[in-house]
Amino acid sequence: MTYKITFGTDGWRGVIAEDYTFDNVRRAAQGYAAYMLEQGRAGQWIVVGHDKRFASEHFAAAVAEVLAGNGFRVYLTQEATPTPVIAYAVVDKKACGAVNITASHNPPTDNGFKVRNETGGAIDPAGLKRIEALIPDSVEEVKRQPYAQAEKEGQIVKFDAASPYIAHIQKLIDLQPIKDAGLTVLVDAMWGNGAGYFTRLLEGGKTKVIEIHNQRNPLFPEMKRPEPIRPNIDVGLRATREHRADVLLITDGDADRCGIGDENGEFINQLRVYALLAYYLLEVRGERGDIVKTLSTTTMLNKLGQLYGVPVHETGVGFKYVAPKMTETNALIGGEESGGYAFRGNVPERDGILAGLYFLDFMVRTGKKPTELLQMLFDKLGAEYYYDRIDTPFKGNRADREAAILAAKPQTIGGLKVTELVTLDGFQFRLEDGGWLLIRFSGTEPIMRVYCETTHKNKVQAILQDGLKVAGIA
Repeated sequence: MTYKITFGTDGWRGVIAEDYTFDNVRRAAQGYAAYMLEQGRAGQWIVVGHDKRFASEHFAAAVAEVLAGNGFRVYLTQEATPTPVIAYAVVDKKACGAVNITASHNPPTDNGFKVRNETGGAIDPAGLKRIEALIPDSVEEVKRQPYAQAEKEGQIVKFDAASPYIAHIQKLIDLQPIKDAGLTVLVDAMWGNGAGYFTRLLEGGKTKVIEIHNQRNPLFPEMKRPEPIRPNIDVGLRATREHRADVLLITDGDADRCGIGDENGEFINQLRVYALLAYYLLEVRGERGDIVKTLSTTTMLNKLGQLYGVPVHETGVGFKYVAPKMTETNALIGGEESGGYAFRGNVPERDGILAGLYFLDFMVRTGKKPTELLQMLFDKLGAEYYYDRIDTPFKGNRADREAAILAAKPQTIGGLKVTELVTLDGFQFRLEDGGWLLIRFSGTEPIMRVYCETTHKNKVQAILQDGLKVAGIA
């Protein structure tokens, strides 16, 4: 039976050598090529990039061969390249789209296949469904041009994506005050594509950048996976304390996501970071514009929207929903619970490097430490917000489990009254304190996620445990 390639929350991901094979990658590339031909893009340029996972550069070369075989011209990154840098290259090179070989934050056994459009942002769900439909059942139906021949004929061109991106970033943010601030910045690149970028951007001043996990190692030692949450970041948090750093900046495997550790080596969760970045843009930079957020991220954004008079749009989980909404509304900022944030003036794609730089700029402009910035935010909002999440494998049929969750109809969760059920993406039970519980199934892995946010610190675990019960997990 032919393996069916499907696109989840952010692309197709699979286990290397099991379902993520060269033949299947070529099939996926053929589906994307057929889709782009339908879009009237024949003969145009497409950017292809990759991460530092096992054999990623070879999978990327295989994709380039298929695109060339379908008459496209290919800009192939000369090295492992962050997702936001690949996204910017689409715009910089006036390409019609991109293929990115990366499994982002997945375990080391996996690799992935992301597709992007002419904005550098994610293709919408309808487009992804069409790509899936165009993927051939057999690799025999795939068109290919041998790499050496395609390169000789100028169909495949290797290029440096980093330099134009860095020049672009320097237009978005004045880096000199950060360089002059004398900060000690610890960077955990999580063995991924973000290695070297903060050092390159901030060198030449009093600020010192110390990088860890900045080599290529597809096994991702000292962490379960290159995802910027605990326990994967515990080594980085400890190093922050050891070096007495002012802040910890963490980028995930493909550097589209950003995590933050404070000056005490304590993690600032990604919902708080999103609210801090929005607050920085609205308050410190004085900018105005729409906010786009997924259902699974913080209601602090809704409160900020009210305070500053800007619209807030909620979407399903994944940048395939966020990016189109950002483009439609020319949003100031867009983001999701996983630590991915995108900004106006940049491409509509998560950018862990720019997010980290904006956080440093927030510190420098206010003269405050990360803990003090957080207190500023809570003072503005009039409350502190607490968040946690449990990821768990599940047994049985997903549809049956979803039906059971829908039928549960709890009146209270964690001792708080349920005020509304939202089924935009998963099952979000909104609570009387303005907080929420969300139960949803991962689009890229066979796991179920239970998330919550509340203004009651002592109710976080009770809410999560009630969520597991609603989901039928003891």
